[in-house]
Amino acid sequence: MTELINHSYKPTFDNIPKEKRERILAVATNEFANNGFENTSIYRIAKRAKISVGSLYKYFDSKDDIFITVVHMGLHKLEELLTELYKKDEDVIIKVERIIREIIYFSRKHPDLIKLYAVVTASKSSPLLVSVAQKMEAISAQIYTQAILEGQKTGDVREDIDPAFFAFMLDSIFMSLQFSYACDYYKKRYAIYDEEGKFSSDEFVVEQTLKFIKAAFNFK
Repeated sequence: MTELINHSYKPTFDNIPKEKRERILAVATNEFANNGFENTSIYRIAKRAKISVGSLYKYFDSKDDIFITVVHMGLHKLEELLTELYKKDEDVIIKVERIIREIIYFSRKHPDLIKLYAVVTASKSSPLLVSVAQKMEAISAQIYTQAILEGQKTGDVREDIDPAFFAFMLDSIFMSLQFSYACDYYKKRYAIYDEEGKFSSDEFVVEQTLKFIKAAFNFK
């Protein structure tokens, strides 16, 4: 398990075996991702993780704290992924291609984290979820905006676009793509447009997404 930079668990959680920590977090992520925050119960998390409810409360004060912990676990993975790609000394369009490929790979490998992302971003009622959603968006917003600004400085990106707005549009494309690989509704929506079965080819998806982005950004 990667170290959680922001977490809400008790110190006792660090003292249990790694396998047990990862099992609890995996079960909690799956429950929140598939049932939503409101419909997830601490009792079911404990039962599926094969621990008692009392033990779970030794590690977390509340369901909110469990949720915050699993979300930050996903946040940390997302931030690591994007930061690593951003820091590479490559042209912007190469970075974009790498991000597209990583989105496809990451969404298939961690579907529950993508579903959890969808749960968080779709929430309108809970201040907790709204706050978490904004933090999630801030990570990609900063990285994409900076990448576009640097592309403008080098002449790789057209100068007449607003970096922040185009970063928002770029993130919207990526978000839709990752949901299409992990979330049931988006999978069905994806299939509606794929009458010929072309979308099942990763190379086709990468190629066509790049063409769409190149047309918008006027990459050289």
